[in-house]
Amino acid sequence: MNAQRVIADLRELAARTSTPDGAQRLAWGPMWREARDWFRTKVAALGLRVESDSAGNHWVTLPGASSRTVIVGSHLDSVPNGGWLDGCLGVLAGLEALRMHAGAAKPPVTLRLVDWADEEGARFGRSLIGSSAAAGSLKIDEVRELTDRQGTRLVDALAENGVLLDKMLDAHRELKTIDARAYLELHIEQGPVLESMKKATGVVLGTFGVERHMVRFTGQAAHSGSTPIAMRRDAFLAAAQTALECREIAKRHSTPGAGVVCTVGVVNVEPKIVTAVPGVCEISVDQRALDANVLSAMHREAREASERCAKENHVAVEWKYLGRIEPRPFDPQLLRLCEEAVREETGDAPRLPSGPLHDAAEMVPHMPVVMMFACSSNGLSHCKEEDTPEPHLEKSIRAYLRLVEKTVAHVALGS
Repeated sequence: MNAQRVIADLRELAARTSTPDGAQRLAWGPMWREARDWFRTKVAALGLRVESDSAGNHWVTLPGASSRTVIVGSHLDSVPNGGWLDGCLGVLAGLEALRMHAGAAKPPVTLRLVDWADEEGARFGRSLIGSSAAAGSLKIDEVRELTDRQGTRLVDALAENGVLLDKMLDAHRELKTIDARAYLELHIEQGPVLESMKKATGVVLGTFGVERHMVRFTGQAAHSGSTPIAMRRDAFLAAAQTALECREIAKRHSTPGAGVVCTVGVVNVEPKIVTAVPGVCEISVDQRALDANVLSAMHREAREASERCAKENHVAVEWKYLGRIEPRPFDPQLLRLCEEAVREETGDAPRLPSGPLHDAAEMVPHMPVVMMFACSSNGLSHCKEEDTPEPHLEKSIRAYLRLVEKTVAHVALGS
């Protein structure tokens, strides 16, 4: 288990594909292709080769004595001005897992390493493109007209990389030909929880489900000087009270190790002038939880709170659906193996949910899945300051490689 070699690879990749502002491996672009070319040379050194599926995902196969397959991986693409660990940590730790078996006797099961295409969605606004195509959940018509800030169409960017939009869902059929018994992903936490606990590594319970809406409060604009407070129909105050209520709802439903969150990230008011009572206010409500029943209860309570706040402020309220993502809890057996591996390497195995989505979530309906988190310094990600202290990073990589070995043994027994 050569964790230092993984770290050296990570630093080499960063040096090749970053500027002083951070990583620049934007999916479907030249720096991303350079990263993939560099990765191909690392794979070739093992006597293996990289193959592409119909969605542009890259696969490396190390055949085993059995067709039963353990998949490891993550993604090489980054956001603009991103960090040196997000995504690529999982790919290069997966490469080290292949190194542990390549050149020796055949492993008892087949190992496959995947570099998912366009996990970030930073260029065209749709994340998990490659993994969702492989999962069969990508809606082709919903992405057909997407363009980037320069006006380049997604369909043209895909074609430049040898991918045909209308053929991308063939990757789902290709995935189904794999006798996949487990998917394992190592990723940085991207949040402050593990660091606040002074822990290097954590076991990920699953990815949050999401309820996302816009909530519009409609009152009456009026002069701020001549309208008594008791006679106002202030849409902003109703929205503000609702936002505070949503925070309290999240607090009530939080439990140790499986906290929930609610965020109001958009606030628009009309007429938006100093001398007017807001007649209209629209806010976004993003609620997340790992338990589907908890998420449903939070959504119901938020609606009730908005109606109560609207009534108190003599305004109307209307909810507009933006999107819903089902919670994706991870496999209990793999969670047990993950907990064993983390505890053996670090002495403890904290369990936590993932607020951000990951490619792993797309695999949940199709095979047993688990993720492992490495702590993030100051909880930062998607920026050049993204980091994990090297001793913690080493522990996380070693724990992940232990997990791979445990899973290989588990799958080899026919589980």
